[in-house]
Amino acid sequence: MAEESRKGVVVEFDFAAIDGAELLYSTTAALMKENDIPFDRRAEAVHLYGGNYQGGLSEYFSVVKTKKTAAKAAKDLAELFKTALERELPSAVTPEFRAFVKTLSDKGLKVVIATRADADKAAEAFGDLVGENVTIYQETSQCYGCVKWDAWRRACAHNRLHNYLAVAVTGSGFGVKSALLAGMASVAVIRDNVAYQDFGGADEMVPRLDESVAKTILRMLKA
Repeated sequence: MAEESRKGVVVEFDFAAIDGAELLYSTTAALMKENDIPFDRRAEAVHLYGGNYQGGLSEYFSVVKTKKTAAKAAKDLAELFKTALERELPSAVTPEFRAFVKTLSDKGLKVVIATRADADKAAEAFGDLVGENVTIYQETSQCYGCVKWDAWRRACAHNRLHNYLAVAVTGSGFGVKSALLAGMASVAVIRDNVAYQDFGGADEMVPRLDESVAKTILRMLKA
């Protein structure tokens, strides 16, 4: 007999638990500098954020009139960002994040930690935080700074969560919109470098993840 779907939380670890937006910007800026392509936060916001790596880079490359190939740059950026995330993993599992996860899991909620990092490296970094109610889910999204609605749905389906009984924890306004399209409630972590985005539709907006946010989610899910 198949296990019944249950309530839970899907955490977009790369952008909600850590400041992945800043990490992604610095990674992209370094790649652009290496190829003598001008780049700043305005260019990121206008041409890249919320879109597919290759599509956004193709659009931007046509604006700056470079002969660099968007397909190769997109592949390089995805690999560089993944490597940068994996470097950050050991220091990213903070006491506050542990308290956030433990408060949810102790109440029987399934906590899915979604990341673009290698699943084995993530498991090593999270250590004993992973258990019966806490799992790591690798999502190889090609979306700049967020995931699309189908990624939220895949994370739910893979971990036997019902999307209407799950909360998406995201780090961007684009993530809020994709969670809405996936039929999920959302909690948005807003940092300075994404504050310009539209967070309309988020059920809660917070500056960081900690035990108090977990308690808010428990109330949202009536758990």
